[in-house]
Amino acid sequence: MRNMNNMMKQAQKLQKKMLETQQELATKTVEASAGGGMVKVVANGGQKIESIVLEKEIIDPEDVEMLQDLILAAVNDALKKSQDMVSSEMSKLTGGMNIPGL
Repeated sequence: MRNMNNMMKQAQKLQKKMLETQQELATKTVEASAGGGMVKVVANGGQKIESIVLEKEIIDPEDVEMLQDLILAAVNDALKKSQDMVSSEMSKLTGGMNIPGL
């Protein structure tokens, strides 16, 4: 019974630390770009896009599809970097154990 109590305490500590880490990660950002830096996207650790910056030179009314593709590429890259950042920080807490939902 004593071991069970210790396990529960450790689980509660881990849960608290994970929550703190998630809150901290929500304030950290990553940046991705496409088109040689003409499209820049910033995402946070909460997997939210914080900003999209387009250089004037990339805006061509005759080629909207290219701009859409560059924005999509930069957004997807920013979200991937954000997910990688979160995974890296969480694996530090869990010792590399794969816990569903993280």
